[in-house]
Amino acid sequence: MKYAEVIGDPIAHSKSPVIHGFWLDALGIAAEYRATHVVAEGLADYFSERRADPDWLGCNVTIPHKLAALDFVEDRGDVRSSIGAINTVFRDSGALIGTNTDAAGFYAPISGMELAGEPVLVIGAGGAARAILFALARVGVGRVTLLNRNPLKGAALLASFGLKGDALKLDAPIPPAALLVNATSLGMTGQPPFDLDLSPLPDEAVVYDIVYAPLETGLLKAARSRDLATVDGLEMLIGQAALAFELFFGAAPPRERDDDLRDLLTK
Repeated sequence: MKYAEVIGDPIAHSKSPVIHGFWLDALGIAAEYRATHVVAEGLADYFSERRADPDWLGCNVTIPHKLAALDFVEDRGDVRSSIGAINTVFRDSGALIGTNTDAAGFYAPISGMELAGEPVLVIGAGGAARAILFALARVGVGRVTLLNRNPLKGAALLASFGLKGDALKLDAPIPPAALLVNATSLGMTGQPPFDLDLSPLPDEAVVYDIVYAPLETGLLKAARSRDLATVDGLEMLIGQAALAFELFFGAAPPRERDDDLRDLLTK
């Protein structure tokens, strides 16, 4: 049977099999979507084996492989020079093509915000942060404050996207911002908690946490205690998955059933 999958380390927490399985069932497509644990040392062997498997349609790529996976696929869209990380690999006439659906998936739920010229705060400098910064640069945000364990890496990342702002240590006090995005795994099940003083944020700020396990993260709980608008990790997860699904299975997922899908994911 034809199949696609998601790879990462760890991977047991992934909700991608539920999402893609829901869409496959809804559309009556005879295929599977799996979760496969792949460690960094096994990435080369993984792609070598899958390349030779005629039933394999592609994979989503999650932590920590979004940058490293670029070395094993064709980069026809020059993702390396733009976002610098991939989250999706699909077949095209036998070739393995890397692309990134994270940027569009991230931006969709906040597309109605007027972010041009507005200050933004992003936490993290990994593969997800790259896609997020790419999207923010495209809409012309104002100064970006990036918090990361390594501020030098953060500064280089801001420069690579032509964004003006400051790169600070992860525990630095936050400045006022119209949008705060957690692009790290902090707060995820099995990871350290993420405690942040949100008092500098204005009342109209939006707090966006890409972590989806648990769905109600400590960051979102703190934001809601202040009556701030929030976006949870399922929004980005479902959005990026929809684009990947079409690349894998050749059909658009039934997004009109998103409410049913969210109910399934939050049981």
